Amino acid sequence: MLLTSVILVLREVLEAALLLSILLAMSHYLELKTRWIFMALAGGILGSMVYGAGIGTVSDTFDGMGQELLNATMQFAIYGLLLLVGILLILNRRGERRYLPLLQWSMVLAVTLATLREGSEVYVYLMAFRYQADLLQSVLLGAFIGGGIGFSIGALFYYLLVGLPRKRRLIVALTLLALVAAGLCLQATQLLEQADWLPAQSPLWDSSAVLSENSVLGQLSYALLGYEATPTRNVVAAYLCGLLLMTALLLLAWAKSRSQP
Repeated sequence: MLLTSVILVLREVLEAALLLSILLAMSHYLELKTRWIFMALAGGILGSMVYGAGIGTVSDTFDGMGQELLNATMQFAIYGLLLLVGILLILNRRGERRYLPLLQWSMVLAVTLATLREGSEVYVYLMAFRYQADLLQSVLLGAFIGGGIGFSIGALFYYLLVGLPRKRRLIVALTLLALVAAGLCLQATQLLEQADWLPAQSPLWDSSAVLSENSVLGQLSYALLGYEATPTRNVVAAYLCGLLLMTALLLLAWAKSRSQP
């Protein structure tokens, strides 16, 4: 159970930690105060506990597919918020302050939803062992180790980003943001397939022998690049569409910001 807990919690924590590190680096780029992060994390943690406690009721809706559909909706919502964050960040890079309130609230909502989404999975998993004293200690230790690894990697990414030259920092942060956002589209599509809202398809390939999703590198690739060892055609299409759409809109916003005096 120790290894299972490490892998499960790492998978959930790592994605939120990477997203948080990118957004914090963006705040550092704009010289913003980071008080918004405490509001976002508090809302996400409380929301994850409420969601986790009511997961049974949610799951019973939509013919037993309520959880998958709600999670997919949250993933698409986070994608939209990250797209807005990227555009507003570009428009603010020349020192304009009029977009800052909207930018900060977009980051708050994105982190809140990401924490709620990932935290609820951890909450449900841990609560399943609360009456199994013989396994609880191992599960909690594994969760602690997995969470520690996830947040450590997130902290490493943050310091790598803020250590870059200012001109490169924005480009790298936007690139990482686009990759994370595309991964959210991939995950949402997988959930829609599980809910039978999209047709079931055979995997296009199986790369698990090359890079296992259960390894630390596989978990990092999943959180940062949306890595999937056995993707279907729908999943690949969703990832590419999400990545191309965000890239195109960010480039348009960049061109607009450069054309302004």
